[in-house]
Parts: sequence; C-alpha cells; structure tokens
Amino acid sequence: MTTSAAPGGRPARGLPWLQWLYLALAIAGAILPWLANVEFIRSSGQPFDMGLFIAMANANPAARSLSRDLAIGATAVVIWMVQESRRLQMRGLGWVLLSCVTLAFACAAPLFLYLRERRLAELEQLQNDA
Repeated sequence: MTTSAAPGGRPARGLPWLQWLYLALAIAGAILPWLANVEFIRSSGQPFDMGLFIAMANANPAARSLSRDLAIGATAVVIWMVQESRRLQMRGLGWVLLSCVTLAFACAAPLFLYLRERRLAELEQLQNDA
C-alpha cells in the first residue's frame, strides 16, 4: 500500500505498519495475560478456579478499581466492535469474541483493530478501483 492521494484529494490509507502493530499487540495480549493465568493456576495448586480468581481480582481497592475499569471499558468496546463489524461487513468477529472470553480482552481488542484496518484497506481499494 502507498500513501498516495485517493480520489477527492484525501490521503489514501497507507499504513500497513499500523495493522502489524495491532497484530503484535494482539499476540502480546494473548501471551502476557495467560502467563499470569498460568502463574495463578500454579500458585493456587488447582485447575483454573474462577471464584478464587474473581475474589483475588477484588481483594483490595486497587484490584477492584482495575477489575471494574476493565469490565466496564471492555463491555463498551465489545458492543462497539459488534456494531462496527456489522457496519463494515467485517469477517472474523467470531474469532475476536472467542479470544475475548478464552484468552484476554487485551488480545481481542487489538485483533479486532487489526481486522478493521484490513477491512478499511479493502474497502478503500474497492472504492479506488471503481
């Protein structure tokens, strides 16, 4: 992709580096939270115990603040992701939502942004070809 002008004099979407940055963040967002989850499982000495995890995530005011911040922010962003994927007729939303509940929101959000940038580039190419 280039950064030449698109029809109408506006700059063309020429930021493939941004797509790759989002993809790298998605990979980091999958790995780093799960490293902490593995540490949690090892320290608790049992399979993943959701009740204990939630209790520990609310163990003090700082943890409660982060947990509530993530829950509210992630909920709003997931609603937007669903609406935006419909608006842009994106593929891959199922993978994004699955990664949100099985890996981490820190993986799902940048994965969605990667897919969105790809779709916007596709749409722009279609518009330029027309």
